[in-house]
Amino acid sequence: MNDSEVARAKLNLALHVRHRRADGYHELETIFAFVEIGDIVGVADTGPPLEIDGPFGGGLAAGSDNLILRAVMALRKASGVQKPVSLRLCKNLPVASGIGGGSADAAATLRLLNRYWQLHWPICRLAALGSELGADVAACVWSTAQYGGGRGDLLRPIAESGLAGQPVLLVNPGVGVSTTDIFRAWDGKDRGSLPSGDVLAVASAARNDLTKPALALQPVIGAVLELLSAQDRVELVRMSGSGATCFGLFPDPASCDAAAAALRAAQLGWWVMPTRLV
Repeated sequence: MNDSEVARAKLNLALHVRHRRADGYHELETIFAFVEIGDIVGVADTGPPLEIDGPFGGGLAAGSDNLILRAVMALRKASGVQKPVSLRLCKNLPVASGIGGGSADAAATLRLLNRYWQLHWPICRLAALGSELGADVAACVWSTAQYGGGRGDLLRPIAESGLAGQPVLLVNPGVGVSTTDIFRAWDGKDRGSLPSGDVLAVASAARNDLTKPALALQPVIGAVLELLSAQDRVELVRMSGSGATCFGLFPDPASCDAAAAALRAAQLGWWVMPTRLV
């Protein structure tokens, strides 16, 4: 590979579902945050259009409907660049897990090819193109803390969020969750908008409205949330997106690492990954 880009995992520190829209999407209010770890997208001049490897690469297909290849086609169409490229995805994150997966991979592809093809597009232009590929892609293009509205693509940066460097523990119980199924199971009740104030205070006072339907479909998520909540010094525990990945925020790396060690010692076969917010 000649160059590569990290597709950082996305977290929803809060996710309020307000109502179902006429276009079939749901009106959301969310707080996007991103962590240091992620998938890796690499590029070379020659080779197959897309190769996939990595710990979680086995369940993914490299066909034309893959969001990475759709991102390539969208950028080709918008920029007029037709140079051949070969992409490789190292899939480090669990699939269908509520932390941005395919959206982050597509976003990383846009950033990578913008650099590789020397387009010099500003990030806002890439994000606008990304929003045409999926609701979370624009936020993942930025990969910085944002308030999200609309279907998640109306973004407002969180200036001086204070989140950078905050230790966070990601835990996934190894079950895939269909976003479509989770939204279909949502009860349709509007429980109110996000409060205002400091971002972590807002997140703590808020909720994830998809947790209840996710628990109904995958009760093991409840066990993850319970174990995270029992860890010493944990500050905020929540499911991300439509699940099944959950996370806990900690005040320092030592307490985060201790929680990771405790969950791994339980030998539940879960994916447990300490990292930091960016």
